[in-house]
Amino acid sequence: MKSLHKETQAIKSVQALQDEVKPVAMPIYLSTTYEREPDGGYKNDYIYSRNANPNRTLLENSLALLEGGAVAYAFSSGMAAITAVLQLLKTGDHILLPDDVYYKIRMVLDETFERWGLSYSLVDMSDVKSVSSAIKENTKLIWLETPSNPMLKITDIVAVSNLAKSRGILTVVDNTWATPILLNPLNLGADIVIHSTTKYFGGHSDVLGGAVICKESNELSQSLQHIQVGGGAVPSPFDSWLIARGISTLPLRIKAQSQTAMQLAQYLESHTAIEQVYYPGLESHAGYDIAKAQMNEYYGAMLSIQIKRGEQVARKVCNALKLFTQATSLGGVESLVEHRKSVEGPDSYTPENLLRISVGLEHVEDLIADFDEALKLQ
Repeated sequence: MKSLHKETQAIKSVQALQDEVKPVAMPIYLSTTYEREPDGGYKNDYIYSRNANPNRTLLENSLALLEGGAVAYAFSSGMAAITAVLQLLKTGDHILLPDDVYYKIRMVLDETFERWGLSYSLVDMSDVKSVSSAIKENTKLIWLETPSNPMLKITDIVAVSNLAKSRGILTVVDNTWATPILLNPLNLGADIVIHSTTKYFGGHSDVLGGAVICKESNELSQSLQHIQVGGGAVPSPFDSWLIARGISTLPLRIKAQSQTAMQLAQYLESHTAIEQVYYPGLESHAGYDIAKAQMNEYYGAMLSIQIKRGEQVARKVCNALKLFTQATSLGGVESLVEHRKSVEGPDSYTPENLLRISVGLEHVEDLIADFDEALKLQ
């Protein structure tokens, strides 16, 4: 071949090294398209980055392995994962939701899926009899959060899953708060697990993502893959890389954060300024026995508290804390606190004096001292 012009050299000289290097850390594959083989096929079925990407494949395989599922599908956010599951339903279908379900789920059902003809009922999922009574002829999906957001209710996944299976209903569990380190819903009878990978999987409050993990590889999971690829709400290679990097320290982080959360919950439960502490690791919690039976040693790094003397005092406590950042979201290395009802809006069922707490990796004595000082000022 004759000497190439500079324009051609500039492009060809920076193209991929192929298999010439073997890095220890996973590279980031930013390419949106892939070279075809001489026969017209594609190596490893990589065609276009919306369909598949090596970073996303690595992430999805890890998620399926950790949750004990057959297949996993990564999405660009937790809500993208949630809406993908809702798109499995058809006009006229009915859903059972926890009465304290993450408020954005109700919002997307009211604002978007109502036009699809989907309906829902709110149920206390900690009461299996109430769940059974709420099932209708057109109920096709039971949605669980355990611990729930923000009241930390505990659902008996085995009991609800068995009930659902007897009626031909899908069971979906949002396992974001517990993570597969502490809870494995698919092993307890659930059909699908959902995560906002923004939270504990990413672990550093710097990446947005979601995931759906299916117990079996079947027609249902194939429908989810079609929704994922066809809808295109997939994470970027860099986002997939960040979440995968976070997974490597997930077990260490969640265990350490859970230990601190338990100590903080015990301290707050004994404080005279606290009306109620919601944490499933406390023996006083209504769901303690079920949580102990179905969770793995620890009870998570999330807790909620109700402050005596109402909303204004609760907000003052929030403002007085120095080590807890007032912010939405959870699961990062830094501790967060939030007056929850003001985020969820006037239609929220969350008590007005409730603060939701995400415990990070700071030293427990410092966090307790911070609350001790803030509560003294009120």
